[in-house]
Amino acid sequence: MKNRFSCLLLLLASLAGCASAPPTAVFPSPEERASALDAALEYRQTLVGMSGNELARERSELAARNADPEAQMRLALLHLLPRQGNVELARPLALLESVLKSSRPGALALQPLARLLVEQLNERQRLEGALDRQAQQLKESLKKVQELQEKIDRLAEIERSLPQRPALPAVGSAR
Repeated sequence: MKNRFSCLLLLLASLAGCASAPPTAVFPSPEERASALDAALEYRQTLVGMSGNELARERSELAARNADPEAQMRLALLHLLPRQGNVELARPLALLESVLKSSRPGALALQPLARLLVEQLNERQRLEGALDRQAQQLKESLKKVQELQEKIDRLAEIERSLPQRPALPAVGSAR
């Protein structure tokens, strides 16, 4: 009886825990959101003026704070700089996706920008894939053209190597 009673109490306690209201997300005010977006865009402009060493130092500092949504957004912006060479889109996409999934107030203010960047990066990936496919098709087409030209050249060589035929007498000529 005592065992059943303790099980019943445990069950009621766990149900009471489920019945409590989930924590509500605190949405930033429009001013906070605008301030966060302005700060991100201003940071992007700051990155443009940095040297390679400064960018490397900034990257390592941001990587150390990777759990912070603002740091994730800044690191994604840093990875998207055009002068970084071949931009691998997977890393900034992963960073931006984590900003989108976060419910922290700093992340909520940055989510509109993160959503826009994710859409742009997905479109860029799609276009790069299409460009790669077209480049492959062009290579294959050029290879086929080259093979056909080689065949034409071989046929022309065969035609040149054939013995000349004697001229046929003209029809209706006098004997």
